[in-house]
Amino acid sequence: MRIRWIGFVLMLVVVQAVALAESKTVRVLTVGNSFANNALRYLPQIAEAAGDKLIFGKANLGGCSLQRHWSHVEKYEADHDDKAGRPYSGKFSLAQMLEKDHWDFVTIQQYSFISHDPATYRPYARNLYDYIRKHAPQAKVLIQQIWAYRVDDPRFKPANEGKQPHTQQVMYQQVRAAYHGVADELGIGILPSGDAMYLADTDPTWGYKPDTTFDFAKAAPPALPDQAHSLHVGYRWRKQSDGGQKLSMDGHHAGRAGEYLIGCVWYEVLFGKSVVDNSYVPGGIDADYARFLRQTAHRAVSELKR
Repeated sequence: MRIRWIGFVLMLVVVQAVALAESKTVRVLTVGNSFANNALRYLPQIAEAAGDKLIFGKANLGGCSLQRHWSHVEKYEADHDDKAGRPYSGKFSLAQMLEKDHWDFVTIQQYSFISHDPATYRPYARNLYDYIRKHAPQAKVLIQQIWAYRVDDPRFKPANEGKQPHTQQVMYQQVRAAYHGVADELGIGILPSGDAMYLADTDPTWGYKPDTTFDFAKAAPPALPDQAHSLHVGYRWRKQSDGGQKLSMDGHHAGRAGEYLIGCVWYEVLFGKSVVDNSYVPGGIDADYARFLRQTAHRAVSELKR
């Protein structure tokens, strides 16, 4: 009996040792904007559910473009005491953020509204890449391919054709081409968040479909259109300065489901493991839908030709 018990204990020790050997700790710094915040929303929990650990830092500024990030670098390099050169949380400069930890990955991305235009990346993406390599030479640089706005976003109007993306499909195609072009120029990897969002958004079964029965002219709070399977924030009532409520639309940022999907994409890329059987599901997301989102994230990463 004693021998059997000792054998059982040894087996547990071996199992725990294997689990610890397979667990990973990844350190990532994001140099981006609110879309990078979207990606990080559930990523720590997804990693934890797999027995892994994420340590992250944020050099994110709302609505920030590559050009603006680089302008802050230039101000800091000209004068280390210039507050404009230290815009990140805690009044850090980008150089200080890069040297703050031994980052495994540093991510960059363009401001979503101009992501379709390749000219807006140059020379700022290259400048930032070189700066990252200087201050965090051990880190692998990745670019997050951001996602197209929701299909019913106000940006998508026929009148915008030829001026800016006028449909979700056109935005997705143009943004994807721009990101892949820059990634090829720099020789860096891609976080295919945009691919995963578009795959899920256009899925015949699980994709979002606008509610054509909702009467916006007569809408009163708290009534909202049916937004089942929306990956974006979408319609919501917001309090105004006069105390009233106004129905607003955010077809840009990822909502709960979108943040979960993007987090799954990042997990697969950063940790190099499948997310398909991951047990973490944010509250409010149906188990079957969550499984579809994990499978879609896995598909987007697997099909990325890099």
